[in-house]
Amino acid sequence: MLEDDGAVAVLRRGIDLGMTHIDTAEMYGNGRTEEIVAKAIAGRRGEVFLASKVLPSNASYDGTLRACERSLRRLGTDYLDLYMLHWPGSHPIGETMRALEKLVADRLVRFIGVSNFDTAELQEAEQALRHERLACNQVLYHLRERGIERRLMPYCASREIAVVAYSPFGRTKPPKSAVLGEIAKRHGKTVRQVVLRFLTRDANVFTIPKTAHVERVEENSAAADWQMDAGEIAAIDRAFPAPDHDVPLGML
Repeated sequence: MLEDDGAVAVLRRGIDLGMTHIDTAEMYGNGRTEEIVAKAIAGRRGEVFLASKVLPSNASYDGTLRACERSLRRLGTDYLDLYMLHWPGSHPIGETMRALEKLVADRLVRFIGVSNFDTAELQEAEQALRHERLACNQVLYHLRERGIERRLMPYCASREIAVVAYSPFGRTKPPKSAVLGEIAKRHGKTVRQVVLRFLTRDANVFTIPKTAHVERVEENSAAADWQMDAGEIAAIDRAFPAPDHDVPLGML
C-alpha cells in the first residue's frame, strides 16, 4: 500500500505541473498499474489525457474490445483518450484496427494509435482503417537509439502521426558526456533536461519519461521551458550521431 501511495503521489505531482499525458497498459503489472493510475486520477479525470494499450495476444477483434473494457474498469473511467496496440502481433492487423474503430464509434475511446511499429507496419495499419486515422506511434527513442530519425520520423510527420518517445534516457540514466554537461551548465539546466529538450526538438515528437520519484517529475517538467541554439543541437548530434543506414526498430 505504501508503494502504491508513492506512485500515486508521483502521478499527482505530475498532473499539478501540467504533465497530464498518463501512459499505461494492461501489460504493466498485469493490470495493477492501471489500478494505481485510477487512484491518482480520482476526481481529476478531466485534467488528464489517459492512454492505455492492448497486448498483441489479446488483439483479435473481440479480444481488443474485451481488453479495453477491462482497462476501463481498472482505470475507473468510462473512456480512454488514447488506445494503442502495444506492438505488432499474430492477429491480423485489420481485425485490431476494426476493433479500435468500433471503440471510437462507441465513444469508449477518443483516439487510436500503435506502439513499436516500424514504417511498413505503420502503413499496413493505416491501410486497414476505414473511418479513423492513427494519432500516434509510441517508439523507443534516446540518444543512443536514433534510428527512427531516418525514415519513421519523417513518415510520421508527413502523415501527422505524433511520435511518442518512450525510455528517453535508455534503460537507466542519461549517458555521461562533456557536451551535455557543458550545455546544461550554460543554461542552468540538468543533463536530463538537455536530453529531453534535444529529443523534443522536432514539434512532432514528445517524450513520456518514466520515474518513481517526485523530484524527477519536477526536473522533467522543467525541460520544456527553454531552447537550445542550432550550434548546441549540432554538438549533441556529433556526440551521439544517428545511424547512417537503416537499422531495425529498437524495442524495450
